[in-house]
Amino acid sequence: QVQLVESGGGLVQAGGSLRLSCAASGRRYAMGWFRQAPGKEREFVAAINWSGGSTYYAVPVKGRFTISRDNAKNTLYLQMNSLKPEDTANYHCAASVTQYDYSDDYYRNLGNYDYWGQGTQVTVSS
Repeated sequence: QVQLVESGGGLVQAGGSLRLSCAASGRRYAMGWFRQAPGKEREFVAAINWSGGSTYYAVPVKGRFTISRDNAKNTLYLQMNSLKPEDTANYHCAASVTQYDYSDDYYRNLGNYDYWGQGTQVTVSS
């Protein structure tokens, strides 16, 4: 069983920054961030493989968001800069129980993730 607890969300003005954290229990697995806005489907934001050596980003956030992990603390991060109102959503971290490396498409598919956190709300005002 893997438990994931997100923190760091909040209200920020457009152009501002936030850093999300996700504290994980259990072993080191591939992990990702997804977001869901009201009335929309959950969508991929960013992912990192189990070792931390490879990262993947959705096109709308590439160049603005950075995913990282501190394996000693078993914590996942999402640094979000240059935030836009369209980034407003509930952000969830997720763990994929694997220590293999896969192609880009694997990490973008929410169906490949086995455990999910409750989410943390990010609201960007214009």
